[in-house]
Amino acid sequence: MKSLLSSSRLLLFSLLLAQLPVFTNASPVPQRRQTDMDKLSNQTKNLMKLTQELLREHAFDADVEPHRFRSLPEMSNRSANDLNNLELKPTLSQLHADLKLYEHHFEWLNKVSKKHHHPALPKLVEMIREMKSLINLLHRQMLRVEAPKLTQATPSLPPHLPYQFDVLQSSHELLQHFKLFCDWAYRAFISLKPKSSPGQ
Repeated sequence: MKSLLSSSRLLLFSLLLAQLPVFTNASPVPQRRQTDMDKLSNQTKNLMKLTQELLREHAFDADVEPHRFRSLPEMSNRSANDLNNLELKPTLSQLHADLKLYEHHFEWLNKVSKKHHHPALPKLVEMIREMKSLINLLHRQMLRVEAPKLTQATPSLPPHLPYQFDVLQSSHELLQHFKLFCDWAYRAFISLKPKSSPGQ
C-alpha cells in the first residue's frame, strides 16, 4: 500500500512537471513599454505613408521641376552615413524647426487647394493633423531632454497660383520633398533612441 502511494505521488509529480512549460507559456508576456522615440518614429512612418499615398493618387507622368519652394529644409546634405554621428539635442531641435517649416508650407497648400477644389483635400487635412501631432510629441521630448527651440525661419511661399495645374505641380513638389524628409527623420529617431535618456 505504501509503495502504491509513493508511486501515485511520483506519477502526479511527473505529470505536474510535464505541464510546467504549458503553464509558463500560457502566462502573459509583459509588453515592452513604448518609448517616446518609438512614438516619434511610428508617427513619422505614418506621415511618410500618407505622403506616399497622396503621391500615388495624384502622380504626374513626368517629374516636376523643383523651383517653387525656396525655404524648405535642405535635404541634399543629410545622408545615411551621418545617422550614427547624430547628437540628441541638436538633432531634435533641428527636426522640430524643419517640421514647423513644413507645417507652414502645407497649411498654405491647404488654403490654395480649397480655392481650386483639389481632390486630395481630405487626405491633406489628415496629413496636417498628423504633422501637428508629431510636432507636439517632439516638443515634449525636447523639453524632457532640455533641447533648445530654434528660431523659426520665415517661409518663402510661392505667389498666388491662378490655375489648378499650378496647385497640382506645387503639391507634387512639396510632397516629394516631404517624403525625403520623413524617410530621413524616421531613421534619425531610430538612431537617436539609444542616446535618449533611460526610463522614459
